[in-house]
Amino acid sequence: MRTLIIGQNAIINGHLKFTDPVKKVYLTYNKSDKRVTDSTDLKNGQFNFTEKINEPTLASLMVRFDTKENVSDKRQGMQLFIEPGIIKITASDSLKIASVTGSKSQKDFEQLQSLMKPYNEKMSALNSQYIEYRKNKDEEGIKKIQDEAGRLDSIMNEDVYLKYTANHPNSPVALYSLERYSGYVIYPSKVELLYNKLASKIQSSAAGKAFYKRIETAKKTAIGSMAVNFTQPDTLGHPVSLSNLKGKYVLLDFWASWCGPCRAENPNVVKAFNKYKDKNFTVLSVSLDQPGKKEAWINAIHKDGLTWTQVSDLKFWDNAVAKEYGIQAIPQNLLIDPSGKIIAKNIRGQELNNKLAEIFK
Repeated sequence: MRTLIIGQNAIINGHLKFTDPVKKVYLTYNKSDKRVTDSTDLKNGQFNFTEKINEPTLASLMVRFDTKENVSDKRQGMQLFIEPGIIKITASDSLKIASVTGSKSQKDFEQLQSLMKPYNEKMSALNSQYIEYRKNKDEEGIKKIQDEAGRLDSIMNEDVYLKYTANHPNSPVALYSLERYSGYVIYPSKVELLYNKLASKIQSSAAGKAFYKRIETAKKTAIGSMAVNFTQPDTLGHPVSLSNLKGKYVLLDFWASWCGPCRAENPNVVKAFNKYKDKNFTVLSVSLDQPGKKEAWINAIHKDGLTWTQVSDLKFWDNAVAKEYGIQAIPQNLLIDPSGKIIAKNIRGQELNNKLAEIFK
């Protein structure tokens, strides 16, 4: 059984050999719910990082090139698991085939990556087709690719992430695999059972505790739960509470002006609102727009014809309501009945129309 080393440094020594000169090397990872980014220069092909971490942690290593064309955004990156101890990274021309030694959790991660590889290759091929269909404005082709990608993603979830999590309960990578299996929207009934089978050392790690918080939040916002009340300012700064709408069917909609998929879904929400607004139905939208971007938020509301109540604290992903509801990706929504109970989640397009038609038949 692997023991996590507490209170030590991860010393990361790298030797890189690239045709283009490297301008900077970056290391990024999460620590105590905060994003840590460290950077250093590459000197004679060598770099070094010393990071204070207590447990195996997923990190991103990225190199930025200083090209003759002065293209400042030319870069390469890779993911790896770092942990207390001495880790060596060597690469020639590509980080995709870098060698990493000194991290036991990295070996587990490489095993998972090998299982993911055939699915990722298929997904990459689908993405290329999708780009072509988008270029040619082939809506039928786009829908076909989206359906195929959805099916492939479901298969990978079951064949790779679910099995890896179940078969490697003592590995820190099992928690990463479980996070991938769970996705942005956690369904506690199936995820908590898998979490409970992880080794206690994984559950008690900082990452394990953080993930369990997400499960607890998901329980509070599961179908059948009573929606958590909140108050946020509308576009004029007036406070609006969810409880003010009790007695109506409410679609609680999370979106942002900068979110392309949200803007693409807005016409469907407009259609539903206009069809059922006189039948005890309304929409309450919570925007994850950024600080100082109120004008962009207001302009998007007008451009998309969103005539229902809009609220936001303009704190981006730190939006208090989004954090309360465990929102880590948008668009997302919850349908709440007149008693305040959540009766559906993430229903969009035709599915939203069908649900409302069923309610108001």
